[in-house]
Amino acid sequence: AVCSMGNSTSRLYSVLAKTLSSGAVSQHQDCLDQLDSARLDPLDPKDLLEECQIVLQKRPPRFQRSFVNLKKNSASNHRPIRVMQWNILAQALGEGKDNFVQCPMEALKWEERKCLILEEILAYKPDILCLQEVDHYFDTFEPLLSRLGYQCTFFPKPWSPCLDVERNNGPDGCAMFFLKERFELINSANIRLTAMKLKTNQVAIAQTLKCHETGRLFCIAVTHLKARTGWERFRSAQGCDLLQNLKNITQGAKIPLIVCGDFNAEPTEEVYREFSNSSLNLNSAYKLLSPDGQSEPPYTTWKIRPSGECRHTLDYIWYSQHALNVNSALGLLTEEQIGPNRLPSFNYPSDHLSLVCDFSFNQDPDRLL
Repeated sequence: AVCSMGNSTSRLYSVLAKTLSSGAVSQHQDCLDQLDSARLDPLDPKDLLEECQIVLQKRPPRFQRSFVNLKKNSASNHRPIRVMQWNILAQALGEGKDNFVQCPMEALKWEERKCLILEEILAYKPDILCLQEVDHYFDTFEPLLSRLGYQCTFFPKPWSPCLDVERNNGPDGCAMFFLKERFELINSANIRLTAMKLKTNQVAIAQTLKCHETGRLFCIAVTHLKARTGWERFRSAQGCDLLQNLKNITQGAKIPLIVCGDFNAEPTEEVYREFSNSSLNLNSAYKLLSPDGQSEPPYTTWKIRPSGECRHTLDYIWYSQHALNVNSALGLLTEEQIGPNRLPSFNYPSDHLSLVCDFSFNQDPDRLL
């Protein structure tokens, strides 16, 4: 693999055009060592976006989505905190296991697909980015996003299904990125979820941050629960374990909380009810897009597999409704935009839609608990 990044704009292209071929995390170390000096060199997001667009010039343009203003009361006295949640689709799974029968293999080429992912992130400029199914953390996301000013954390699954795929890029897992200019890390916890007192293959990251502008503390968490029908009780147990961990971290909701994740659970599942009814007083941000504020979106993932069409709501951004306001949320792609072959596609890099919300702190959170 080529790790040199040079000193001109071409150094960006070398990062975008090359990826490491080694699989194990430890095998990335040589390249990471070489990138240490380059990582310290800040990267202009506009330059990176231009490089992505050069790579993507033969593809259709990115879908346009609009933010929906949700704030009813007066403007807050601080800059909103933008949080982005996204299952980006592990490269090894997309190419080797997921069987998207209507998606051409050419659309899944990592050299271009990673630019679509980066383009989406750069378009929305999140202050905090929560990702699932990340299997190119060490060769793509950490080197690039650290140079964009993000502090980066990765927690792989203990037994990632990516490792079963030939020529994989290592295990997939959850990753969290926050802008160091806006936040200070106070505490970080990597959580291996348990179910029925047994350690499972699913993980979470929970970080307590201090907002430089307001001095307020809050906790941000990212997770990816067990997939597939028939595992509803298992997901419920994982959710209970995560909630208990978060209760301890937030001192029983004294610290505001945002939880991002692919829960692999429809709103009808028990794990959804556990989060809705938790003593942490959580609400699901994307419910606020519905006319009555009570219904989740009709889908956050839409794909076609050999077994048929799969259209589900599985992805959520939960938040402490006593301590935080949702100022706005990014609208979803329409069925017309997604198209008859569904996701992923030449237009969109994942089978899951990204969710983006702008949050502000309530002035008197304790009064509302």
